[in-house]
Amino acid sequence: MASETMVQKQSEETRPQSERTRGGRVYRPNVDIVEKQDELLLLADMPGANAGEIDIRFEDGELTIHGPAALRQNDQARYLLQEYGVGDFYRTFRVSEQIDAAKISAEYKDGVLALHLPKVEAAKARRINVKTN
Repeated sequence: MASETMVQKQSEETRPQSERTRGGRVYRPNVDIVEKQDELLLLADMPGANAGEIDIRFEDGELTIHGPAALRQNDQARYLLQEYGVGDFYRTFRVSEQIDAAKISAEYKDGVLALHLPKVEAAKARRINVKTN
């Protein structure tokens, strides 16, 4: 599949331990990557993150997503049951040269981060016309 060569997940074993910038829990958001004709669309589930605090970086072929999520209740809340964990979202991907890094864009809505990774012109599918003599 072409998209697998354009965006590769970095395994947790090879991820450096220096990634975490603050203490506490860190969650790996689930993602869907959809290949379209002109771009790859990466959808990351990041419920509770604040759009203004989501940090997306692209450096040396690596795309990094970091989004802190705030507590839903104050520190004094007495939970009877607590299944939803709160912590930072963090995920990295290796991105090939077939992505135009200068045109990457993102939007956040309803707990889902959408990253648009446009393909460079050479990587886009195109139709070749056949001429007749």
